[in-house]
Amino acid sequence: MNELLIVPLGYPFVVRALLAVTMVAAACALVGTFAVLRGMSYIGSALAHSLVPGIAVGYLVGGLSRDRLFWWATGTAILTALGMSALVRRFRISEDAAVGVVYSGMFALGIVIISTVRSFAVDLVHFLFGNVLSVSRTDLIRIGVVVAIIVVVVALFYKEMVLVTFDRVFAAALRLNSRMLTALQFVLMALAIAVALQTIGIALVVTLMVAPAAAALQVVRRFHHAVLVAAAIGMFSGVVGLYISYHLSVASGAAIALVCVVVFLIISALDRALRAAPSEEGHGAANPAA
Repeated sequence: MNELLIVPLGYPFVVRALLAVTMVAAACALVGTFAVLRGMSYIGSALAHSLVPGIAVGYLVGGLSRDRLFWWATGTAILTALGMSALVRRFRISEDAAVGVVYSGMFALGIVIISTVRSFAVDLVHFLFGNVLSVSRTDLIRIGVVVAIIVVVVALFYKEMVLVTFDRVFAAALRLNSRMLTALQFVLMALAIAVALQTIGIALVVTLMVAPAAAALQVVRRFHHAVLVAAAIGMFSGVVGLYISYHLSVASGAAIALVCVVVFLIISALDRALRAAPSEEGHGAANPAA
């Protein structure tokens, strides 16, 4: 047990990775709960893939500089989130249609840019699948700042965002700016995805947003409880996945995503069993009486 859990903590890069993955998991679970309740789980995938052109342009401009790649990716994600919101507001199309249009357009743009750089796939493949063990102290500070911004904004607009998430008609009756709040939610999701870029990667970040939230919503009914449970599931999955990655020498992002899925399946199975137990007991009790 000492070699399994304690020995890895003797390496500074493992400690930084654990701190990074717990912060990222909490942020993704926080914004992911809003996305799942809105029935927009796919927006995480759309925003994640919208980072591709930003990373490609950042690579062309500044090479493999992590700072430049992060800011280019973050800027692209925020513009994509605002673009989705603008399409819904100005052209009166549904949110899923807006997500589909912007997602496909940004992803296609990224592919066009990538096709002009032969070494892109080799140099930046870790951004697709994550490499949390390479997180530096500077990366850790940046992750902490962005996660803090997400938490503070959600805390300030918590009641308004919850109301818009559950009932936009009632929110409009209370004269809340539902479009602005929706755009704010999209931007927070974009920030969470951008900050998760290095830890879990573009291809797998949607798992960290959706699976913990979906699992939490099966076992709790109050929204703030669901947020806390989702964050706990995300952080647990991140830590366990990171240890698996360290000991088995597998991709960290993939290990974290698989643990998220396994936890979701276990919770779903337990929830189904608990729901079925009372009806089976009642059925069994009725037979002797018959």
